[in-house]
Amino acid sequence: MANLRAGLIGLGMMGRHHGRVLAGLEGVDLVAVADVSGQDPHGVAKGRPLLSSVDELIEQNLDYCMVAVPTAFHVDVALALAEAGVHAMIEKPLATDTPGAQKIADAFAEKGLVGAVGHIERYNPALQQARARIENGDLGDVYQIVTRRQGPFPARIADVGVVKDLATHDIDLTSWVRQQPFSSVAARTAFRSGREFEDMVSVTGQLADGTITSHLVNWLSPFKERVTVITGEKGAFIADTLTADLTFHANGNIRTEWDDVANFRGVSEGDVVRYAISKREPLLVEHENFRDAVLGKESDIVTLEQGLQVVRVAEAVLESASTGRTIEL
Repeated sequence: MANLRAGLIGLGMMGRHHGRVLAGLEGVDLVAVADVSGQDPHGVAKGRPLLSSVDELIEQNLDYCMVAVPTAFHVDVALALAEAGVHAMIEKPLATDTPGAQKIADAFAEKGLVGAVGHIERYNPALQQARARIENGDLGDVYQIVTRRQGPFPARIADVGVVKDLATHDIDLTSWVRQQPFSSVAARTAFRSGREFEDMVSVTGQLADGTITSHLVNWLSPFKERVTVITGEKGAFIADTLTADLTFHANGNIRTEWDDVANFRGVSEGDVVRYAISKREPLLVEHENFRDAVLGKESDIVTLEQGLQVVRVAEAVLESASTGRTIEL
């Protein structure tokens, strides 16, 4: 069977990583790359045709395309690919707003095409393990999911704020880990760096099954943190997605005889286990799953409909921050 013919549009910071993975992906040939500037600042092309538009890329007889252009251009590029019958994976967020995301989802559905969104955190080994163990009953009932995503300002981001750039990761992974949609959000944002868009957000949410959530995201911390804490009936998972480590803090089975301490703690401290897990590159796993989806094989992709829901929740977060109200979804 011939390899799939893939294209890449957008050769910025994320595009270079997608190009590296696509160039070595089994069963796929990266046949051409494109950027509206006509430039290849990170040397992604490596002898392949370097084009300057999605239309030129489509002329390369593509099976599918990776879209890594700025978010503001997602709709135009995605609709052109859909019209041409080209499957596509689109970097997150799916679009700058819900109407745009809906247009993309509708266009691919009408053409019967495979579309996915690049929410890469789903493929982090620590979170993959956490979800599998939750489904296995290792935590029992899940009570709360807390995420912290903090770090210095990334110069590469200019067209969206911290909610749509970073918090969309946490919206998606939280809903995915628990397999439940958000039912409500309440948020506060701050604008501290003099930019047009928010650079800090604190979100309190609830999933449809009653799980409560909390998300602290900013571009103003002098350290980098990517932590998800999932607390349940039997203990808590701590997933560090920077190191791809998953640690389990079990509730203790030893009765605390000191009444004052027992009454205060609610549960006692039990064993702590850091799991030994396979750590494959999340971006490679993401591309393998999309390739398999295009081939009609069993796969786990972030569907366009799921990407659309993430944008809806992100917009609800911003609405809550601007109005001071809890937004029901």
